[in-house]
Amino acid sequence: MEQPPSSSLQVETAQQPGPSPLRKMFAVSSIAAGIQFGWALQLSLLTPYVQTLGVPHAWASFIWLCGPISGLLVQPIVGYSSDRCRSRFGRRRPFIFVGAIAVAIAVFLIGYAADIGHAAGDDLTKKTRPRAVVVFVVGFWILDVANNMLQGPCRAFLGDLAAGDHRKTRTANAFFSFFMAIGNVLGYAAGSYDKLHRAFKFTQTEACDVFCANLKSCFFFSIVLLLVLCFVVLICVDDPQFTPRGDDNNGENDGVSGSCFGELWAAFKGLKRPMWLLMVVTAINWVAWFPYMLFDTDWMGREVYGGKVGEKAYDSGVHKGALGLMLNSVVLALMSLTVEPLGRFVGGVKWLWGIVNVILAVCMAMTVVITRAAEHERKNGVSAVGHPSVGVQVAALTFFSVLGVPLAVRLLSASPLHWHLYTPPLQEQAKVYPWVSSMLQLSCHR
Repeated sequence: MEQPPSSSLQVETAQQPGPSPLRKMFAVSSIAAGIQFGWALQLSLLTPYVQTLGVPHAWASFIWLCGPISGLLVQPIVGYSSDRCRSRFGRRRPFIFVGAIAVAIAVFLIGYAADIGHAAGDDLTKKTRPRAVVVFVVGFWILDVANNMLQGPCRAFLGDLAAGDHRKTRTANAFFSFFMAIGNVLGYAAGSYDKLHRAFKFTQTEACDVFCANLKSCFFFSIVLLLVLCFVVLICVDDPQFTPRGDDNNGENDGVSGSCFGELWAAFKGLKRPMWLLMVVTAINWVAWFPYMLFDTDWMGREVYGGKVGEKAYDSGVHKGALGLMLNSVVLALMSLTVEPLGRFVGGVKWLWGIVNVILAVCMAMTVVITRAAEHERKNGVSAVGHPSVGVQVAALTFFSVLGVPLAVRLLSASPLHWHLYTPPLQEQAKVYPWVSSMLQLSCHR
């Protein structure tokens, strides 16, 4: 699942450079593929995986609290700090480098949580492996924080390269959305393939079964992809050093986090009624999106395929759910290219947003219908556990695919590269929206 972008307030430099060549924007945008590859693996495989370590189904969602918390705290601080970073390597590159290294460490901890826990004394005959769970949770939280450290500066980097040119800003956003979709497709495709561990036979151990070994193998690809893309950007794309204006020095040493949240709070107090309504609808949206993001593949394994954690039927459902998420990403990629013209066709962005919210509500209601149909088939002997009928499978995959439409519009509404689409009185208020969106995610999650 992608988190809300940084709400950092851009600091002007003394000399404003012109827009950079598109190839540099293309290179920076490609990092989104590496980030989304990891997000896709998180969304499709980690909720089922943590249950194999003994975390109860009802408690699995609490581990995901890191997403909204890191979005609420990490992204504004990182964005504010990167805007004012005086490193000789530039403003954005130090954060991209540290974020990429942190992702690699986190992925290693997650993939080897079962092995580390076993080496530390976990009893494999017991359902719950507490040491492995601790290692997993630590790695998971580091991964979410690191992804947010990467995502915010990357988006801000694109804004720097566009240098205020609206045409290049739209192009940069198209590149970023395209690579997000590529990363999603690759990640979900890897998650849906249950024989990937055969390429890395050392991944399957006494403490790590086939499902765990597949997860390790997927994360190996994720690390390699992200590090290669970040290395290319760090070497090939110039990141000018921060040059403060004369009046920027005043109060600059008052404390990063204090200044950052002070600016956000000032923007928050000035919100007008349209922005309040926007955020109320956003809160309701997150009530729907969080169960989907956390339990989509788990729903396929449990409800549609009728399996239990650790059984073949459950694993088959999880992999089929990852396939559905891949289809979702394909629809998302296509939809992201048509959002702006489609918005004009239906009479404006607010009408488009209203339509896709109706689509979201209908899709979520259909999960009940699909679940009941699958249960009815198993109860009446029409299908066996782990083998739902073709009709049920098609309905489930269609559900995943159609949700790509409202997801594309949701990502658009959260992107700082689309603030220029707001009407002039709301442009400054729109900058606080991503940060408040993270706060809404946290409150809805709880």
